[in-house]
Amino acid sequence: MASVLSNNMNNITDVTFFMEECKRMELAVLGPDVNESNAGFTVNDAGAVRFGLAAIKGAGGAAVDSIIEERKANGIYKDIFDFAERIPLKSVNKKTFESLAMAGGFDCFSDYHRRQFLEGNGDESNLIEKIIKYAQKIQHEKTSAQTSLFGGDSGVAIPPPRVEAMEPYSKLHQLNIEKEVVGLFISGHPLDEYRFEMDSFCNTALAELNSLEQLASKNEVKLGGIVTSVAHRTTKTGKPFGTMSIEDYAGSFNFFLFGDDYLGYKQFMETGWFVYVSGRVARKKWGDGSLEFKISNMELLSELRNKRSKGLKISIDLQHINEEMIVELDNLCNTFKGECNVQFEITDKNAGFLVESMSRKYKINPTNELINGLRRLPELSYKILT
Repeated sequence: MASVLSNNMNNITDVTFFMEECKRMELAVLGPDVNESNAGFTVNDAGAVRFGLAAIKGAGGAAVDSIIEERKANGIYKDIFDFAERIPLKSVNKKTFESLAMAGGFDCFSDYHRRQFLEGNGDESNLIEKIIKYAQKIQHEKTSAQTSLFGGDSGVAIPPPRVEAMEPYSKLHQLNIEKEVVGLFISGHPLDEYRFEMDSFCNTALAELNSLEQLASKNEVKLGGIVTSVAHRTTKTGKPFGTMSIEDYAGSFNFFLFGDDYLGYKQFMETGWFVYVSGRVARKKWGDGSLEFKISNMELLSELRNKRSKGLKISIDLQHINEEMIVELDNLCNTFKGECNVQFEITDKNAGFLVESMSRKYKINPTNELINGLRRLPELSYKILT
């Protein structure tokens, strides 16, 4: 997979597809790291795929080569100041520093977070600007010592710059700046917060809308994603219409909204909103009669779970039931109480029977925390009833 990703590094669509394939295979893909990444995608000692530095926009080939060559020659970089002292600032300039910080290339230096690298506190310079000035002084001292008639350094240590504490970026902001320099989300995806909704209520990926013939047999097409761009326009005859691009894990699609659709769903046309779209594929009643996707409803993904969830079905094989599991299930159901019923399905594959029972004791709220708790119990399976 590392080789495949490297071969397709210049095509963001393909890289995105193969990154998702890695997730499906439960193969970790780690972000860029100045202490571990090479130019292309590689496999680290732990068996995970490591993102390549050359895939970062603004890094530059000469800068990437300098970082890797210095690391191979003299060992890993101890901290960000050691990194700045050792690399040639002519090739690894301020733009390179910014691109590396935005992509997470300095996350290995745990003393500082991305926002400190990129933003100053008040009127202060940001950490990158301070680092470069510090490194220039260090490198100037070394050069002066080498050319001095007496040799040796000045004997005066240059202290590293002081860095003000500040709140780190939100997860969504961090992901957005990653995408700005790489073209895709690396350390996660904005939709991860709604992975449950995407898995439970959607039956179609956005990329499938490019082949409507395959969707014509579906009674209802259900999609979800994040709004990445919108535009409000006017036709030649003066009628308003709009376009909105929605992106999911594997691709994106640009929707055109006219007439009543535009007026009805205009409120959802906000960049950064998470939306759920349902509709069907039908033939146009005008023009050439070709297939089109007709939206029948649009709502926020954040409101979907409470609206659609009617219950939780937990399936367990009799052979796997033990006291530890019962205690954990009891704890989860009591911790996340709500209005949804809980249904148990007990099977015995050896005897060939199945028993279903509605719980009179538990009613739950299907939160992400509850779902994560159920995932920690591999002996059972679960399904949200809608």
